[in-house]
Amino acid sequence: MSDMKYTIEYIARRLVQDPDAVRVRELPGVNATIIELSVAPDDMGRVIGKGGQVVNALRTLLGIVAAKQGKRVMLEIV
Repeated sequence: MSDMKYTIEYIARRLVQDPDAVRVRELPGVNATIIELSVAPDDMGRVIGKGGQVVNALRTLLGIVAAKQGKRVMLEIV
C-alpha cells in the first residue's frame, strides 16, 4: 500500500462512525494519481466537513505526501 493511500485511509477511518465502510482506491493516471475515497452515506458529511474544510485539509495533507515523492495526486470522494 502506498504512503498516500495509507495516509488517507488512516485519517478517514478515524473521522467516520463506520470505519469498516471506508474504501480507498489508488488509480494511476497519466499526469497524476487519483485517490478515490468512499465512506458510508451517513459519514459523508464528516468527511466533507462544513464548507468542505475537512476534505480540503485531506487534499492538502495528500499533496504534501505526494510532493515528497515527486508526484501529483488528486483526491475524489465517491
